Amino acid sequence: MEIDLEQLATKAQTLATEFGVDLIAAIAIFIIGRWIANLVTKAIRRLMERADVEPTLVKFLSNIIRTLLLLFVILAAISQLGVQTTSLIAVLGAAGLAVGLALQGSLSNFAAGVLIIIFRPYKVGDYIEAAGTAGTVDEVQIFTTVLKTPDNKKIIVPNSQITGDTITNYSAHDTRRVDFTFGIGYGDDIDKAKKIIEEVLTSDERVLKDPAPQIVVSELADSSVNIVARPWAAAADYWGLKFDVTETVKKRFDAAGISIPFPQRDVHIYHETPQPEQG
Repeated sequence: MEIDLEQLATKAQTLATEFGVDLIAAIAIFIIGRWIANLVTKAIRRLMERADVEPTLVKFLSNIIRTLLLLFVILAAISQLGVQTTSLIAVLGAAGLAVGLALQGSLSNFAAGVLIIIFRPYKVGDYIEAAGTAGTVDEVQIFTTVLKTPDNKKIIVPNSQITGDTITNYSAHDTRRVDFTFGIGYGDDIDKAKKIIEEVLTSDERVLKDPAPQIVVSELADSSVNIVARPWAAAADYWGLKFDVTETVKKRFDAAGISIPFPQRDVHIYHETPQPEQG
C-alpha cells in the first residue's frame, strides 16, 4: 500500500490550519473574556462601595467573582480547542465537594463572617461580649474576629461561635446608664445618704442632666438598707465615672458618719451537760 505523501501533506496542512484557527479563537476568547471579567468585577466592586459595604467583604467578594468568571472563560477557551469540558467540570465539582467537606468548619466561619460584615452587629472599636469572652473589637476578618482585652490580651474568636451566641455590644449607643448600689445601716439617715449621693452626682460633669439620675431605696436587705443610684453618662466615661463616684461616696459617707455595714452572722453556742448513764 503506497502512501500518498501529497495527500498526507494536504491533510496535515488542513488540520494545522483548522487547529490554528481554533487556537487563535481560543486565545481571543481568553483575552476578551478576561477583559470582560475584569470589567464586570470592577463594576460590581463600585456598586458594593457605593452601597457602603464593608471594605473587607468588597475585596473578598470581588476576588471570588473574578475567579469564577476567569474559570468560565478558561473552560470556554479550552472547549474551543475541541477538548471535552464535561468530564473536566465533573472532576472540578467532585474536588470542590471534597474540599468543602474537609473545610466544613472553615466554611461555617466564613458564612458567619459574611453575615457579621453585612449586618454589622459590631464594628472595629466597639466593646463587646460574645462567645464567653469580652474585649474591644480590633479587627473583623472573614473567618475570625480579633478582640483586645482591657489588660491588652489578644483574643481570636471564630465567627461561627460569635453568631451562634448572644452578642452584647456595650458601644452600640453613645450613652450608658451607670448602676450603683450603696448599702447603709438601719440606724442611718436615709435622706441624708440620698442627699450626699445626689451632691456627688450633680458635681460630676460627666453625669448627664437628661435623663436625670435616679436615686431610690431598692431593698431592705439582711444587714443594710440598699440605695440604688442610676445616672447616665457618655459610653466613653462609663468606667471612670463608676470608679470615681464609688470612691467619693465612700469618703463622703465616712465624713458624715454614715456606716456601710457588711454582712454579719450571729453564732450561738449551746453547752449541754452530759446525762449520767442509767445503771
